[in-house]
Amino acid sequence: MSMKQYEFWFVVGSQFLYGPEVLQTVAQRAQEMADWMNASGKLPCKVVYKVTAKTQREIADVVRAANYEPACAGVITWCHTFSPSKMWINGFVDLQKPYCHLATQYNREIPNEEIDMDFMNLNQAAHGDREHGFIAARLRMPRKVIAGYWQDEGVLRRLGDWMRAAVGVAFSKGLKVMRFGDNMREVAVTEGDKVEVQAKLGWQVNTWPVGKLVETMDAVTEAEIDALMDEYRKAYDFATDDLETVRYQAREEIAMKKMLDAEGCMAFSNTFQDLYGMKQLPGLASQHLMAQGYGYGGEGDWKVAAMTAILKAMSEGQTGGTAFMEDYTYHLVPGQEYSLGAHMLEVCPSVAAQRPRIEVHPLGIGDREDPARLVFEGHAGKAIVVSLIDMGGRLRLICQDIECVKPIMDMPNLPVARVMWRAMPDLTTGLECWITAGGAHHTVLSYDVTAEQMRDWARMMDIEFVHIGKDTTVEGLEHDLFLSDIAWKLK
Repeated sequence: MSMKQYEFWFVVGSQFLYGPEVLQTVAQRAQEMADWMNASGKLPCKVVYKVTAKTQREIADVVRAANYEPACAGVITWCHTFSPSKMWINGFVDLQKPYCHLATQYNREIPNEEIDMDFMNLNQAAHGDREHGFIAARLRMPRKVIAGYWQDEGVLRRLGDWMRAAVGVAFSKGLKVMRFGDNMREVAVTEGDKVEVQAKLGWQVNTWPVGKLVETMDAVTEAEIDALMDEYRKAYDFATDDLETVRYQAREEIAMKKMLDAEGCMAFSNTFQDLYGMKQLPGLASQHLMAQGYGYGGEGDWKVAAMTAILKAMSEGQTGGTAFMEDYTYHLVPGQEYSLGAHMLEVCPSVAAQRPRIEVHPLGIGDREDPARLVFEGHAGKAIVVSLIDMGGRLRLICQDIECVKPIMDMPNLPVARVMWRAMPDLTTGLECWITAGGAHHTVLSYDVTAEQMRDWARMMDIEFVHIGKDTTVEGLEHDLFLSDIAWKLK
């Protein structure tokens, strides 16, 4: 499903104490608020007003319906009046969708001349939301609390960001990952418990033999390749005359896409150690698939492949770009400390500063023909890099803030896509924190998804979250990791 196909159910709390006229007013205002937020153009998904809930049965019924409605990506609650929280218990215990408590009120200001006891009885959000918030805290529910006036841009931005994280959860729960072959031999971080990941995150991670891919490649027609070559020409500049090599990448891409689509997979991994029957490691083929929203992981890294697909789903409609990435080398000149991120072939062109070029160069690894790949520089801007690791018994999501820059040198002999950035809080401190937390060498880099959204996603998924930002210190992070380790062992 695309972002616009998801909806979020708006459930408003009240009770019968106030009488039918007040309840009618509450329902009318709730519908008005939903309509206004939808018309604002500030939200990526539709808000659907469902019910002014006055009983335990109404709450349980709407929760049950939300759980079983695929289009519903989450539930937003608000208490216009006072809603006794015990009647929310059964519904909240059963809720399986992401939950946001919007602590707002219908009126922006206190009306000096109009305020009387009738007004006070109708407008009790300050009263109702506190009662409502207690029961979620008491039940230790994962939730997002957003406070402020419902028409304010900041409130709508935060609500929209949370919606995108919730869509990432819905996408994750149905995600299938196709592994072409196994992991690169002896690489630790690409391993992981696939059963636990499926139970926790919903991913179905399975292997298809490279031989099956080769069979599918052999069945690709020249007409299919011609059509894809036309797509390449529209999107990229050809900086090579070796069209047969480019056509071979097109053949690989068509075959991989056929297999992915046939199995309903939105992410894939491969390794240069398993290219049996193939002439080239897929470079351009993988990059163009990522540009279409598929996730990729090199060296058989299925976790980063899945996370790339999830962040792409979360950032649908945004233009900064999201890509599979790897920290390659550092520039350690004092005052000019930068990371250079790249990969031997596979960085998504969605992060390119300019129109990418198709080039053919030796790879020096994999013992195959020189592959075609897209070469470009990433654009400047604030971004994050994300790594999901298996800590044995639990998953840890690590997120670091970075500032991407125009590369400070041309690097004319480096024939790969690359992005240069300043790591937060600085390169060496950030590096020490990343290594201390166990962050992988493969990451997802995104200009569109924020650390707050990744925190929301991790909370919804009930996994550990580690954030490395401008104020992070090694000592503080070590202390947080120590406490987190204790807490997660007790869960």
